Formats: sequence, C-alpha cells, structure tokens
Amino acid sequence: MKITRSSDWRDALPFEVPLLASEAVPGEPTRCVGCPAAAEPRDRSELWVVKHRHPNNHAGFVRYYCVEHKPKTAPPPPPSVAAPSKPRGAASRAPKPERTVAPKRAAPSLDVVRAMCPDCFVEVSATGVCGMCGQQVA
Repeated sequence: MKITRSSDWRDALPFEVPLLASEAVPGEPTRCVGCPAAAEPRDRSELWVVKHRHPNNHAGFVRYYCVEHKPKTAPPPPPSVAAPSKPRGAASRAPKPERTVAPKRAAPSLDVVRAMCPDCFVEVSATGVCGMCGQQVA
C-alpha cells in the first residue's frame, strides 16, 4: 500500500512563519497547543497558525498558538550586498602550498591460493596448523 500526499490549505503556508489564523484558515474556534487541555476554544482571530518542519513528513505539521504561546521566530536575513570587486592584479595572492597525497596501497588480491588441510578441506591459519584436526600443513 502506497501512501500519497494530498494537497490542502497547509501547502500554501510558509514554514516557521506565524500567520493570523483567521486570515490563513477561517473556521470554528479552536485551542492553543500551549494552553491546558481544559481551556476554552478561542476565536481564530486570537490565534496564530505556524507550519513546522517534520523529520519524516516533508509537508510538515501545523499548530495553533495564542499570543502568550506564539513561538519566537528569527527575523529574515537581510539581502546580501555584494562587496565591490577588486581589479585584476590589484592584490597579489600567495601561492597555495601543494598538498601531498600518500600513495594508496594495493588491495589484497582475492585470487591468492592459501594452504588447505588435506583431510578437512579447510583453510589453514598462518601458523600452518589445521584448526579442525590439528594436523601440521607445510
């Protein structure tokens, strides 16, 4: 069974930006996620809606907040101003030191013929003694 994502009003909301709930999603009164569960539902003109990122769902999830519990968001970064470029040759650059790379070791070949016990037909360790029967293999 493949679960597909459906499109709805939450797709139009930007991530991590508080919006007035009455403008984003008109509807019935609802509760703030930060207030106690026994609190009365509030009118949407008193609530903020925030779409949060979710690690397993790319669409994120939406929560309603009252003014007291509205999350603080960082202001957007100012537009970047490009620094004036220097004319060519104005500043001499020091040459970068070359990096020395150690040569790679060759991978061990898998086609190496190793000593086998003539009785057990198992590979013998470097000591030359069979691990199964104890026979010394030359």
